[in-house]
Amino acid sequence: MDFRFGELFSGPGGLALGAKSAKVIAGGRSFFISHVWSTDYDKDTCTTYRHNICPDNPKSVICCDIRKLDFETLKKISEIDALAFGFPCNDFSVVGEQKGMNGVYGPLYSYGVKALKHFQPKFFMAENVGGLRNANDGNSFDKILNDLQEAGYVITPHLYKFEQYGVPQARHRIIIIGIRNDINIKFYVPATTHRSPITCREAIETPPISQDVPNNELTRQSQQVIDRLKFIKPGENAFTAFLPKDLRLNVKGAKISQIYKRLDPDKPAYTITGSGGGGTHVYHWKENRALTNRERARLQTFPDNYVFYGSKESVRKQIGMAVPSLGVRIIFEAVLKSFAGIEYSKIENNIKKSICSNRIDTSPIVLFEEQPEYAIC
Repeated sequence: MDFRFGELFSGPGGLALGAKSAKVIAGGRSFFISHVWSTDYDKDTCTTYRHNICPDNPKSVICCDIRKLDFETLKKISEIDALAFGFPCNDFSVVGEQKGMNGVYGPLYSYGVKALKHFQPKFFMAENVGGLRNANDGNSFDKILNDLQEAGYVITPHLYKFEQYGVPQARHRIIIIGIRNDINIKFYVPATTHRSPITCREAIETPPISQDVPNNELTRQSQQVIDRLKFIKPGENAFTAFLPKDLRLNVKGAKISQIYKRLDPDKPAYTITGSGGGGTHVYHWKENRALTNRERARLQTFPDNYVFYGSKESVRKQIGMAVPSLGVRIIFEAVLKSFAGIEYSKIENNIKKSICSNRIDTSPIVLFEEQPEYAIC
C-alpha cells in the first residue's frame, strides 16, 4: 500500500528521508510512503531536497512562500494520503523572544491546518520544538492542537527525546501524529529503542569520514578562538570553563550554555542549531575547531552521500533546521504498522488532553526537564 506523501515547510528533507526509509510488510503486502510533492521558500533548501529525495521528479518541489502558494497547484501534481509539516519554530523556541502566535512565524502552522482540510490525507505528522507548549502561556499549543482536531483528526502529541531512538543528539521535539477520524485506526507512540544512547564520538568517527565527502570543509578559526578552546574541556562551555581574563566573554545577562561548548565524546551531542554567531557552531571534544557541516549532518543522521547545496552558512542552517531522519523513520514505521494491523512495542504519550474539558492539559510535560539548548531550532 503506497501512501502518497506531501510536505509543507520541507527543509532539506529530514522528514522526507525518514518517510522514504520507512517500510512495513504484512500479509504479503508492502506498506510504504512515496514522495509526490513538497514546498519550501528557500532556494538552496529546495535544491538539496530535489537532489536527494526526488532527483527524477524535480518539478515536484515548489519553491514558494507558503503565504502565496495556491494549494490547487499542488493538487494538480497529485492527491496525497500523508502530509508532513515541520512548521517554523522561531517564535516558539525557548531561546528568543517567544512571541508565539504574535510573531511572524507563529501563525504559519495554520497553513498545515488549511492543507489538512484541503487535501484530507489519511494521516499527518507535524513537528516543532519543545518550547511550543509554553508559548503565549500555553495558549498557542492549546489552539494548535484544537485546530488540528477540528480539521478532522484524532491526534497523538508526544515530546520525543530523539537520543532514546538512536539519534546521537539530545534533540527534544514535539511530534503530533493525526489519523483522519473516519478511519478506524489507533496510533500509539513507539517504544524507545536505545537505553544506552549513541555517542557523538561513535557517530562522527564510525566509520571515519572520507576525505572527499561533500560538505566537509573546515571552518577557519581565529587565533583567539583557538586559544580559548585550549582551556575548555569536553562538555564545558565559555562560561563554565576557567579561562584567562583576556579570553573571557564580556557578556551580561543570560549566558546560553552552548556558547563555545565542546562536545562530550561519551554522550550524545547537544542540539545542533541552524543559526547563531560566534561560539554557536558546535565544537569538537579534542581538536580546537568547530565541527564541519558533514560532522553536523552525521549527528542529524544524514548519510554521507546526502549532498547539501548552497554556501557553507546556508548548509549549516539547513542541517540545523532539519529533523533527524532516523528518529522520524521509526515514528513513520509505527504509523504504517498501525495501518497494517501489526502490533508493536509502544509507550503512553506524555501530552494528555483533559478528560473534564476541551482544553489541552500539558501539565505532565513538566516531568521532562529540558535544557534551553535542546529547544533551539
